This record gives sequence, C-alpha cells and structure tokens, in this order.
Amino acid sequence: MPTLFRTEPYTFFIVLHDCSERMHIHVKGGGRGEAKYWLEPVVEQAATRGYTGRDLSRIERRIRDNREALIRRWDEACEGEPT
Repeated sequence: MPTLFRTEPYTFFIVLHDCSERMHIHVKGGGRGEAKYWLEPVVEQAATRGYTGRDLSRIERRIRDNREALIRRWDEACEGEPT
C-alpha cells in the first residue's frame, strides 16, 4: 500500500490490488475512520466511515489541492499492475 502523502493526522494511500478499479485513493488517520475518494473524472467521495463532516471537508480540500500529483502517483504505482 504505497503512501502518497501524509498531512496530520491523515495518510493518503493506494491499495495496489485496487488498480483495476476507477482511479481513487484511501485515507486513514486521526484514529477516527477511513475514506475512499474517486479522483476522476472529478474528486468525489466514494465511501466513508467514522469521520465527521469537518474531517471530510479537510480531507477533500487536501485531495483537491493535490489532485494532479495524486493522479501522477496513481499512474506510477499502478503501472504494470494487472487490470
């Protein structure tokens, strides 16, 4: 599970066996929960549990601010992975 980046208290990462799915990232941290966000065609929450609305707003802002870099990292991590 390559870590894409960390910004306290969250860790943004890819699960390699998910490379065949639509481009997305996972988020964990703060001892509260976890979330999954689609990166394309737009940033969109796919699933979440345990986070407050405030947490989700912060997480989504960080994803939007770093979207292009996250897409590049996804492509690098998933290159050559079975689809």
